[in-house]
Amino acid sequence: MPDVLTIETRGPVRILTMNRPDKLNALDTALTRALCDALDAAAGDAQVRALVLSGAGRAFCAGADTGEFRDLVPGQGDRVADRASLTARLHRLLRAVPQPIVSAVHGAAVGGGAGLAIGCDMAVAAEGTRFGYPELRHDLVPALVMTNLVRQMGRKLAFELVATGRMLSAAEMLAAGLVNRVVPDGDALAAALDLAEICARPKPIAMEATKRLFHEVAEAHYDAAMEAGLQANIAMRGYRDGP
Repeated sequence: MPDVLTIETRGPVRILTMNRPDKLNALDTALTRALCDALDAAAGDAQVRALVLSGAGRAFCAGADTGEFRDLVPGQGDRVADRASLTARLHRLLRAVPQPIVSAVHGAAVGGGAGLAIGCDMAVAAEGTRFGYPELRHDLVPALVMTNLVRQMGRKLAFELVATGRMLSAAEMLAAGLVNRVVPDGDALAAALDLAEICARPKPIAMEATKRLFHEVAEAHYDAAMEAGLQANIAMRGYRDGP
């Protein structure tokens, strides 16, 4: 049985590829846990300076594996809570991992897959990408993926996506600021690797501080953000002699 996640290291860049192509890389427990473990491992590996998240086959990720979720129903208590906590941990790790992460998105990126695509620090989308949150069409709530969405998109469009299930094209994703690049179909991984390789050049201590500060100031009040920037500026003076 093939691994649900393949891991390849190219110099300072590590590529994590979701590998359930027959299921459009739908997120079951095994794949979600494998992604968490791989991100944890990368965070502790000084040789890894950037990551790329991709999907095998004709889709990036079709969201949650609904076949598995049919067995998780109210009344099962711990099983439902544990599965939800695992998904939340995955999304938190995308931000907590010190290295920059670039998603290489193609085909379908919906529901949980849409959340992964924009949960990375940067994203590249192939022209044929279809992106959206169709959960309400199935009487589900796009719960854990909503945090990143409302922080990265205007509220009116974000609510339209979750309320109607409308799908965005790659061009619309670019216009909404959800991706950094739109490239021809078949080129998303190469373009994501190019971005990751650029991000791998600075010293890890400087890139880690930059990523941490970026997310902190994005959500802090002005004075708190300025104070965080001040402290990072002071600490920066010691980076010259760091690793």
